[in-house]
Amino acid sequence: MLRIGTRGSQLALWQARFIKSEINSLFPDIQIKIEIIKTEGDILVNSPLSEIGGKGVFVNDIEKALLGNKIDLAVHSLKDMPSVLPDGLIISAVTKREHAADALISKNNLQLNDLEHGSRIGTGSLRRKAQLLHHYPEFEIVPIRGNVETRLGKLDSEDFDAVVLAVAGLQRLGFSDRISQIIDVDKLIPAPGQGIVAVESKEKDKDINKILSNLSDLKSEYESLLERSFLKSLGGDCNVPAGCYAKVVGESISSIAFISDESGNNMFIEKISGSVSDSEHLGATLFKMLKEKGGTG
Repeated sequence: MLRIGTRGSQLALWQARFIKSEINSLFPDIQIKIEIIKTEGDILVNSPLSEIGGKGVFVNDIEKALLGNKIDLAVHSLKDMPSVLPDGLIISAVTKREHAADALISKNNLQLNDLEHGSRIGTGSLRRKAQLLHHYPEFEIVPIRGNVETRLGKLDSEDFDAVVLAVAGLQRLGFSDRISQIIDVDKLIPAPGQGIVAVESKEKDKDINKILSNLSDLKSEYESLLERSFLKSLGGDCNVPAGCYAKVVGESISSIAFISDESGNNMFIEKISGSVSDSEHLGATLFKMLKEKGGTG
């Protein structure tokens, strides 16, 4: 019996069931059980992520269950994972990337350029806030927390003109019809790992890791390696307005990244490209280039 640990949101459960299905398609005799674990991020829903610990609030409790042998593997959105894992844990698989971009969901199906001056846009992400203010300083960016369904509900019932969410999550939950605009990744640079489902396990569990290795997508491995190398060099997560997106074409990989202050006034953007074999080094170099321009993180 394999026990999968996951958060209890509909998106997290979709991801856990997806991994369960992928394992069973290759190993139909393996019995799998999904265990829901409530994380600090799910409990403290009214506090900004930057104030309660950043990305780790969505994974720490699940990782404790993994290290405590209460589960055998954990399934996360890769973008929720801090750059450094606890000793003894590894990312044992990253799935084929879905859409990496962010989406605008607005009342009356308006796009960003059509929204009125002073429009209230909801996001819980400093990354999205800084970039939106950089391009659209006339908007009011309003904090919003909660799962996908909660945020869509708040758009419908509260004083928001639009919200920004990841395209991948909306598509996975069947909300593609709510998307007003898919925002170009060069305008709203995604979070490292956005659109990728990650599986985390104990390094010592060789048999489990051998099974999970069959689920990993090579392009996603290179892209996430570069993006998470950038994140690690940055030394932050949700506490710093920053983003990094890499794309593999053949044996080459290219990436764009930014670092900003929260207002979006002091934003630094850089691009880099090279061989996929240098992905980790390219991520660190990209951060160094931004730091030399003035991006401090």
